[in-house]
Amino acid sequence: MSTPPDAAAVPWTRRIPWQTLTPLLGLFVLVVIGAMLSDSFLSASNVTNVLTRSAFIGIIAVGTTFVIIAGGIDLSVGSMAAFVAGSMILGMNWMLGLGLAEGVVLALGIVLAVVLGLAAGSFNGFTITRGKIEPFIVTLGALGIFRSLVTYLADGGTISLDFAMRGLIRPLFYGSFLGVPWPLWIFGAVAVIGSIVLHRTRFGRYVFAIGSNEDVARYSAIPVRRIKTLTYIIQGLCVAIAVIIYVPRLGSASGSTGVLWELEAIAAVIIGGTALKGGSGHVWGTIVGAVLLSTIGNVLNLTDVISNYLNQAVQGVIIILAVLLQRGRGR
Repeated sequence: MSTPPDAAAVPWTRRIPWQTLTPLLGLFVLVVIGAMLSDSFLSASNVTNVLTRSAFIGIIAVGTTFVIIAGGIDLSVGSMAAFVAGSMILGMNWMLGLGLAEGVVLALGIVLAVVLGLAAGSFNGFTITRGKIEPFIVTLGALGIFRSLVTYLADGGTISLDFAMRGLIRPLFYGSFLGVPWPLWIFGAVAVIGSIVLHRTRFGRYVFAIGSNEDVARYSAIPVRRIKTLTYIIQGLCVAIAVIIYVPRLGSASGSTGVLWELEAIAAVIIGGTALKGGSGHVWGTIVGAVLLSTIGNVLNLTDVISNYLNQAVQGVIIILAVLLQRGRGR
């Protein structure tokens, strides 16, 4: 079979899926550098640690992928996580004081976190779509609201989980199944489900259509407001899932919990090849981006090449470079 004229006219460099390959190549190069700089970098314990730590931001970033592909942005995920974590801990402590069984308290605490995440995502989504306000403004305001709420609930201090519950909830982070930590199982499940929903359903096609051209999508009878609202609800659900595996790690929450998580989530999405202007992207690229960010932090901790205090600066530089590369490919 001969090559179609249209395909033959396109240079081979344009036919390579750079959007998918670039994050993987970047991760490969970083792994090689890390192995050269530290003998313990490729140890089983360190690799597991890197992947487990990437689960928090990775899960949140899956939701962020939906939001950004649809042409939105969410700056509130870090403070939302802090609010959900603090409320979850307070709720569990209160229910434990009522004399409920610890297993029931844990189950209800998880349900509470999911409900609050969905509610927070709905608040952002409906305010943006029904109020016709720019996502940047709404989520920036929500950032302040959620952060203030958790600070108020903590009375300016820290909200700590009752010691009677810590032993029961710790396996959600420190436990494992078939030798794989639970956070990685949950991370993988969220990634698979997110990829199927985004790339194999009508809803996912609508998300891409809205991000490509919202006006055309509206004229095509796509329920734009409903789809955009649902992307923020998905974001809230992903934040709740991340919180459920985060709380067992520290057993506490405060006004400083989740600071700059929004930067890391957006960075993972952009590094993974999703266009910041919307309309294109892939969940698996986001997963690679999250692992890459976690690997950068790990390399900085293991070596003295660059101070680990510059971790956020490195992430900022990577975001800028990723956007520049996207613009270059677009041209």
